[in-house]
Amino acid sequence: MTPQLQQAIRLLQLSTFELREEIQEALESNPLLDLEEPTPDTEQEPRDGATEAPNGADIIDPPEGEWMDVRNALPITPNTPDMPDRDIPETATDNLHDYLLWQLRLTHVSDTDFAIANALIDAVDDDGYLIDSLESIHRTLVEDPDDDIEIELGEMEAVLHQLQALDPAGVCARDLRECLLIQLRNLNSGTPWCDEATTIVDRHLDLLARRELTKLKQKTRLSDEDLQEVVDLIRSLNPRPGGQIGNAETQYVIPDIYVTRQNDSWVVTLNPESSPKLKINPYYAGLAKDLSDRDQANYLRGQLQEARWLLKSLQTRNETLVKVGQCIVEHQQDFLEHGEESMKPLVLREVAEQVEMHESTISRVTTRKYMHTPRGIFEFKYFFSSHLGTTDGGERSSTAIRAMIQKIVAEEEPGKPLSDSKISKILLDKGINVARRTVAKYREAMSIQPSSERKRLS
Repeated sequence: MTPQLQQAIRLLQLSTFELREEIQEALESNPLLDLEEPTPDTEQEPRDGATEAPNGADIIDPPEGEWMDVRNALPITPNTPDMPDRDIPETATDNLHDYLLWQLRLTHVSDTDFAIANALIDAVDDDGYLIDSLESIHRTLVEDPDDDIEIELGEMEAVLHQLQALDPAGVCARDLRECLLIQLRNLNSGTPWCDEATTIVDRHLDLLARRELTKLKQKTRLSDEDLQEVVDLIRSLNPRPGGQIGNAETQYVIPDIYVTRQNDSWVVTLNPESSPKLKINPYYAGLAKDLSDRDQANYLRGQLQEARWLLKSLQTRNETLVKVGQCIVEHQQDFLEHGEESMKPLVLREVAEQVEMHESTISRVTTRKYMHTPRGIFEFKYFFSSHLGTTDGGERSSTAIRAMIQKIVAEEEPGKPLSDSKISKILLDKGINVARRTVAKYREAMSIQPSSERKRLS
């Protein structure tokens, strides 16, 4: 492989952000490269290019029985002049332990309470739960030869309650019951069904966990409708509050191409914001020809050749992206017009044959490359899926079948959820032959619970 071909293949593999970093490094190291500034005549209106990374499909409501992500910000005691002299970071970090310590340093506590709180925070896991008993942590503190302090177990309990008032709500709980009760206590006063939810969590959490709704009705004397409201409130709480604070940064993507509807046809265009435009610096290019110093002239000629290769590789990358994007759009027009249930089966080989490229090249082009469509932003790979046969000898994509399963579940009677076998029969009635185990596989992939756990009060 020639160096130019190797470079072209490598650039095809890069995401938009990686490509920008590559171009920036080239601009800094190669004097023959310049950034082409847009002129007033060619400058385009800015487009909303940066968008949070999608999962490749419409957002799906969490299945019944799952806990939704809720975060309640709590007031923190402000810093006062007589606080102990401790280093206070300007901002909180993305690490749960550091985040709790950051809040603790903003509160007015004694040195002894700070030492207790520090030990308690060390015993908090990533989900936000205290994983060691107070007695165990107490023994560790009083037996530490470096700390000449006397601590009572009651002090430990008091400091723990202080930590449980920190953000995120429910953190530093010793079990799920305590975690949920903390969150309920911190809801706005007057929140409907809060008292009833507190009673169920405090006294009957085991019945709720086992979904014994009939017994819950007997214990609480609530009607079906009222009990459902209470259960929904409890499900809105977060059983893993610490999971909200993590080290992972929000990932963003810039679409590589735009797909728009123009004059009853779909048009694919390159996103001009996806990569900066480069040009050859005319001054240094001229020096490469005129310099009498052989070493300097050879250096500039080498840099000129590398710059030309990079420009050619970028052009090849852009042309390939548009060509593959056009092929995908031609195959998936029904999806663009009607949604997931109209997605057609498509494999890399079909696109490779149509655009006359190797299948491995198509794989590189479709990885971490995104297209902006009227239905959202999708990775190229999202449009590829295997197929299942229909009773009339046709084919349906696995993506379309997953969408159909999702729709069937969404429309089922809450009190009579459909089993995988029944869903399989419904699909067969629609002409799609899908085995029960395949339905179960697709359902699990979409995080939809089995029928036994989807049952709700009507």
